[in-house]
Amino acid sequence: MSDWLAKIFRKFLPAPFTIAVILTVFTFILAYFFNTNTEEKPIASLLLFWEKGLWDKNLLVFAFQMMLMLVLGHVVALSQTVNTIIEKMSTLFTNTAQAAALVTILTLLVSLFNWGLGLIFGAILARKVGEYATKNNIKLHYPIIGAAGYSGLMVWHGGISGSAPIKIAEQGHFMQDKIGVISQDATIFSSMNLSVSLVLLIVLPMLMYFLGKKSKGQKMELKSSEIHTEKQDLIGAEKLDNSNYIGIGFGAIIILFCLYKALVLPEQLSLSFITPNYINLFLLGLAIVLHRNFNQFLNGVAKAINGSSGILIQFPLYFGIMGLMKYSGMVTVFSDFFVQISNSTTFPIFTFISAGIVNIFVPSGGGQWAVQGPIIIEAATQLGVPYWKAIMALAYGDQTTNMLQPFWALPLLGITGLKAKEILPYTLILMIAGSAIFITGLLVF
Repeated sequence: MSDWLAKIFRKFLPAPFTIAVILTVFTFILAYFFNTNTEEKPIASLLLFWEKGLWDKNLLVFAFQMMLMLVLGHVVALSQTVNTIIEKMSTLFTNTAQAAALVTILTLLVSLFNWGLGLIFGAILARKVGEYATKNNIKLHYPIIGAAGYSGLMVWHGGISGSAPIKIAEQGHFMQDKIGVISQDATIFSSMNLSVSLVLLIVLPMLMYFLGKKSKGQKMELKSSEIHTEKQDLIGAEKLDNSNYIGIGFGAIIILFCLYKALVLPEQLSLSFITPNYINLFLLGLAIVLHRNFNQFLNGVAKAINGSSGILIQFPLYFGIMGLMKYSGMVTVFSDFFVQISNSTTFPIFTFISAGIVNIFVPSGGGQWAVQGPIIIEAATQLGVPYWKAIMALAYGDQTTNMLQPFWALPLLGITGLKAKEILPYTLILMIAGSAIFITGLLVF
C-alpha cells in the first residue's frame, strides 16, 4: 500500500508552490461564481481582493514569525550542545523496539516545545541511532526509526509553538475583530489538549515499540555524519565574531529578559505572554548561547535558512486565497454549509477531518490557519461552539495528515538517507492511532 501511495503522491501532487498556484486559480473561479459583491466588474474586483490578502500587513508579520520559529528551532538543533545530547541518547538501546520507542518519546517531547527544533532533532536522532547500530553491529529496522524521528509532526500544533493557538494569543492578530485574544490557557494548556497530549506521549511510543518488536532488523551500514572543523587563526575584529564571552553574554541577557517577562511582569497568573514574538526571542537567545559565539550561530542560520523557503514564497499565496474568500463572501457560503451539515457536537469532528484534507494541499499550519480559520470561526459562531475547541480541532487535523503528506519529511529523508515510501507504512499507522485519540478527545471534552 505504501508503494501505491508513494506513486499517487508523485503522479498527482506537484511541488507545494505549484499546488498553491493551482489552489489560487481554483479559488478565483469559485469566487467568481459565489461572489456576493454586486460590482459591475467582478474579475477586477476579485483581483483587488486577492492583492489585498496577498500583502496584508498582519499576515506578512505572521509569515515572518513562522519563518523565524522554524529557522531558530533548526539552529538550536544544529548546535554542538544539542548534538552531544543526541549522541548520548542514541546509545540507549539494544534493539529496534527500544530504539523506536526512545526516538518517538524524545521527538514528541521536543516537538511540543518547538516544531522546527523537533523536526531536525528527530531526524538527527534517527540518523545517530543508525550510526550507533552500524558501529556496534546491532541489527536494526531503520525505516521504523526514521518514522519515529518524524513523529513530532503529529503533536506540534498542539504544542507551545502551534501556529494557530499562539497567533490568536497575540494582540492585533488578523482574527481579533471576530474572536478577540485567546490565551494559551484556553487552547494549548486546556484540559482537553493536555489530556490528548499525555495519551499521545504514552500510546505512540508503545505503538512504535510494538512495531519494532514485530519487525526484522538487518545489519546497518551508515557512515558517520560528524563534521570536523579546523581551528583558524583569528585577527582583529574576527575575535569579536568568535568570542564565546560576548556570544554567551548576549544570549544570556535575552534569556534572562524572557524569564523576567514570564515570571515577573504579568500582573496575574496567566500564559498570555506566550506569543510568536516571545517564543522567537527566547529561541534567539537560546540558539546564541548554545552556539557560544556569533560566527557559529550565523553558520547555523546559513544551514537552516533553506528550510524556510517554502514559508517565504508560499504564505503570500495562501494569504491571497484568504483575501479572495474573505472579501468575496465565500467564507460565509462555506461556513453556512458547515452549519447545515453539523451541530455543536459534530462540528469539531468535521473541522478535524476537513483540516486533515486541506493539509494535504496546504502543508503548513500557518498557511492553513489563514485559509481555513475564517470559515471555521464563522461556523463556530453560528453553532455556538467555543472558539478554542474549533481552533484545536483544526490544529489536530492539520498535524495528523503530516504523517501522510511528505513535504515536511524532506529534511528527515535527507538527513537519514531514507525514502518516503520506506517510512510511510509506519507513519500511516501513527496517523490512524493519532486520529482515534484526537477524535475521542474532541468528543469527550
